[in-house]
Formats: sequence, structure tokens, C-alpha cells
Amino acid sequence: MIERLWSGKCGGWRLLLPFSLLYGAMTALIRWSYRTGLRRRWRAPVPVVVVGNLTAGGNGKTPVVIWLTEQLQQRGLRVGVVSRGYGGKAAHYPLLLDEQTLTAEAGDEPVLIHQRTGVPVAVAPRRVEAVKALLAASPVDVIVTDDGLQHYALQRDIEVVVVDGMRRFGNGWWLPAGPMRERASRLDSVDAVIVNGGVANSGEIAMHLQPGQAVNLLSGATCPVTDLCQVVAMAGIGHPPRFFATLRSLGVTPVSEIAYADHHAYTAQELTATIAPGQALLMTEKDAVKCRAFAAEDWWYLPVTAQLDGRQSQQLLETISNLARAR
Repeated sequence: MIERLWSGKCGGWRLLLPFSLLYGAMTALIRWSYRTGLRRRWRAPVPVVVVGNLTAGGNGKTPVVIWLTEQLQQRGLRVGVVSRGYGGKAAHYPLLLDEQTLTAEAGDEPVLIHQRTGVPVAVAPRRVEAVKALLAASPVDVIVTDDGLQHYALQRDIEVVVVDGMRRFGNGWWLPAGPMRERASRLDSVDAVIVNGGVANSGEIAMHLQPGQAVNLLSGATCPVTDLCQVVAMAGIGHPPRFFATLRSLGVTPVSEIAYADHHAYTAQELTATIAPGQALLMTEKDAVKCRAFAAEDWWYLPVTAQLDGRQSQQLLETISNLARAR
């Protein structure tokens, strides 16, 4: 329903326009207060790269954070990542992740980033506190923030916006009448626009998500996803239809497709009930980090890796590397 509303395919969004105008006025006022110095920003001693989006819902931001982190590591830079840790509730903040940190504490995306990259990760509702904790605990040359484009209290050196190339900006209105956190004109002031799927416009960096082999949650065994029989597909991400479409593009026709809310907290009983004997449960890697502790032998996940095209992506990496070395 919300997708149809935000796409403009049904007219109900107009009823929400007064609330959207209020949301837009508030966000504009907050940004203005930082730009004019009425509210102070904090600058880290190392470059800060914000990877965010203009719309609510999944755009592929976390795969970009992982890609950026790994690419900068390959260039010899020590990278740290900070996040709001949405969906987690820690006993204290800031929270520095380790191998025992649970998604219930840190949120699913920070745990996924930490497991995939091995870099120091810190979460806190106030990202400035997360950055300070990270700097105190680890020697880093550059910090990447997972989301936080609208968190203006943290001064940033580079802003990267990830756009869903298929959905773009819907009806173009602020929340809740539309999907926008900020208007599309905000793209004029950022350093790079990465477009996930669809067609990238001039000046944008094209990206696609490259699926890997299916991975068993219990054993770690891998196999082509087409080798799995009687697949029940599930996804608790910002835009589950993207995952289901990926499976179909690989030649997998699921027995059923189950969409959960983003950051959904799963239980063993809940997921066990979704499959019958002889069926395989296939999920996203983001879901898998929450399910490993109680996984069954027929549960699998499909990892994806961001692939960015063109000279502009290399220019972005070079700009960040130069900033880090100069600082």
C-alpha cells in the first residue's frame, strides 16, 4: 500500500500533504541552523564520508558502505565505520562492536558490515559520540558513516547518495505523503550519486548488486542458488521485492515469497513454520546475521556485492584517499 501511495499511483497521498509540508519545513530549518552556525557542527580529525539516501526504504546503501570500505582498505587506508544502529538496543552508547556483539544490541546492518569487512564499527544515536569512541579505540585514517546524510551535527568531507534506480523518488514529496527525507534538489550539493539498478543519468555512478553463491547458515557450505530445491524466499529489508526479483533473474522460482518489515526481529518458531519438509529457506545476508544463532540445516542466505561502473567511482576513491593522506 505504501509503495503505491508514494509512487503516486493512488491519490491518497494528497491527504497527507499538510504533514509533509511540516516535515519539510522542520528538516529545512534544521539544515539552515547548521549552515548558518546557529547550531555547531563537530569536525573529526580524519575525513568523514557519509553514505546516505534521500528516500525512506532500502536503496542498497549498506552494500555501498561495504564496497567503499573494502576499496579503501585495498588502497592501504585504515577504515572505521559508524552507524545509528537502527533496530538495536544496547545497554550503553556508544557501542564498539566485537565478534560477540548481537544484532539485538547493535542492529543488523552494523553487525553485517563488521562481519564482512572486519573493520572497527561503532554505533550510537548521536554519530559524533560514535566517531569519538571509534577514534579513541582504533587508529583510523578515514571514517565511513552508514546513513546519516541528514545528521548535520557531524561535519562531513564527502557526501555520497545512493538512489534506487527503479523507484527513484516516487511522487517527489516529503514523508509521509511521499518517500523523500529531502527534496531531489539536494543531489546538486553532494559529491557523488550512486544509482542502484535501472539507468544512471549523466554524472551518476551506475551500480548493480552481484549475487554470490548460496551459503548455509549452519555449516557455511556454498552452492549455486539454482541447486536449492523448493525454495521459500524471505526478506526483511527496506525493499523486499528487489531480493525476490534477483532470485527470479537467477532462474529461481520460489515456492513462496515472504516479506517482513525492515529490521524485523525473527524467532526460530516463526521461521521454522514458513517451510515444509524438503524445502529450503533462502534469505538475505542482512537477515542471516539475525538468524545464525537458531538456524536449521536447510536455511541459506544469498550474499550480494556492489559492483560500481566507470571512471567516476575510481575518482571518488582517489578523492577520499587524497583527503585521508593529506589530513
